[in-house]
Amino acid sequence: MGSSSAPRSLRLGLTGGIGSGKSTVGQMWVSLGAVLIDADQIAREVTGPNGAAMGAIRAAFGDDFVDAATGALDRARMRALAFSRPQARAQLEGIVHPLVTLHSHLQAQQAAERGAALIVFDIPLLTESGRWAQRLDAVVVVDCPAETQIQRVMQRSGLTREAVQGIIASQASRAARRAVADAVIANGSDCTLEALHAQARQVAAVFGL
Repeated sequence: MGSSSAPRSLRLGLTGGIGSGKSTVGQMWVSLGAVLIDADQIAREVTGPNGAAMGAIRAAFGDDFVDAATGALDRARMRALAFSRPQARAQLEGIVHPLVTLHSHLQAQQAAERGAALIVFDIPLLTESGRWAQRLDAVVVVDCPAETQIQRVMQRSGLTREAVQGIIASQASRAARRAVADAVIANGSDCTLEALHAQARQVAAVFGL
């Protein structure tokens, strides 16, 4: 008889607000042997040239929101619309998010078949979405104060304080994210990279990595 005793891959959700350091923690876990599935990267792919979402986006929003040269989503124009009209943002998410979920789980299935012990889903909007809770074994939140988020994002991206505050306001609150967390990694302004790495290792050990 064939063996069916191979251990099941653990599926861990990783989330945090913009500038929290979530992506850094994800890469630390990759260095420890985890497989990382990046929801943002998948979203960029499905809204890129000939992406799976582009037909529906063109139908919903018109040619003005498609880059004429590449056939990709005109991100700057869509960002402006989404921030000024919440219903447009919800409509876009209704197109993109199901595709991201599908592609994420196809990647996870492939990783599990390769024997991955820990599969990490890096999902910026995990708290806001109802699609993920039943699909994950646990959720880890990387947390920091809003002012720390603002300073980090301004420094790395050149956005204004007001622009970063707008992004933070459009995301789940710190309290809401912490409420869904099975573990919290604190990454405030006083947290060194070494301290962050130590926390990441501790959490990874809890989940068997």
